[in-house]
Amino acid sequence: MKTVGIIGGGQLGLMIAQQARGLGVRTVALDPASDAPAFAACDGRIVAAYDDAAALEELCRQCDAVTYEFENVPGEVLIPLVEKYNIPQGFRPLYDSQDRLREKDNARKHGFDTPEYRPVDSEEALRRASAELGFPCVLKTCTLGYDGHGQVVLRSEEDIPRALPLLAVSCILEAFVDFDFEVSLVMVSDGCQVVVFPIGRNIHRDGILDLCFVPAAGVSPELAARMQAAGRDFMLQCGYVGILAVELFVKGDRFYFNEMAPRPHNSGHWTIEGCSTNQFRELVRFLVGLPLEEPRLIAPTVMKNILGQDLDAARRIAAEGHERVFVHLYGKSESRPKRKMGHITFVGSDAAGYAGRWSDEFVK
Repeated sequence: MKTVGIIGGGQLGLMIAQQARGLGVRTVALDPASDAPAFAACDGRIVAAYDDAAALEELCRQCDAVTYEFENVPGEVLIPLVEKYNIPQGFRPLYDSQDRLREKDNARKHGFDTPEYRPVDSEEALRRASAELGFPCVLKTCTLGYDGHGQVVLRSEEDIPRALPLLAVSCILEAFVDFDFEVSLVMVSDGCQVVVFPIGRNIHRDGILDLCFVPAAGVSPELAARMQAAGRDFMLQCGYVGILAVELFVKGDRFYFNEMAPRPHNSGHWTIEGCSTNQFRELVRFLVGLPLEEPRLIAPTVMKNILGQDLDAARRIAAEGHERVFVHLYGKSESRPKRKMGHITFVGSDAAGYAGRWSDEFVK
């Protein structure tokens, strides 16, 4: 029996472990929190900081392959481990995703259109770049931004003073794309084959993913095929293997690279019940050397993120036992507003069906 190690014990680690068990694969997770969600489904646990080199090395020694469930694994610790142990995804996709400027440069180099952007590290550079790109534009920290954090929209020169605190670190200024909507591409590659999951349309609230609708309304078969081809080419040209999620802005019949994540993605959670295989299962298959399976959409599907303020509604829906409604609660010990506590997948529902039956259940 093979063993997969997971750096990180959050909900992504939990779902990796659950899918691994279904494939007869053991898992061991490392996380600094003794009550990390993934530990409930793993066969082993290591409670240690992410930068604890000795603990990470012990994880690698115990496992046949190791993966990571979040982007901010310290490179100075991970790079030496990649050279000694089997970390199949390697460090490159993680490295490329950890800096927004590097990420955008890489996307352009390998075939994606992006919004126009400029590096910014001072007020003078910000004023110069905003004059070149025009307003509105978006200032983002190059590192450690997520769920709407580390960025601010500048609508005129009057907004520049409130953006200055971000310049304590290196930033990128991007032209504002007046996009129609955002979609996600979730892909898994073994270096030869790239399987691409059906495209989902994302709805955000307060910078956090709220809903994902599959298939993505407004994406024609021709546009979907171009997106999927671009995603496949990108992974192969970059030499990325394992799992990769890419968020795209859609404007008319064009699409623009927004950002990527070399791990399972929140917008792909619907695949567990809505697809013939799922993002976590295909990641595990890659890690242990099993052939990848092409995903097939089972039925139109809606995924709803459950944040702290939605938890009571989610528990109520779970207790009611609705057919083709799948409630996933992550087992986090503390519930807070805007903290991701679970998700619900509604298989056989579309946007209209969700709005008519389920949207009123949740906090607006």
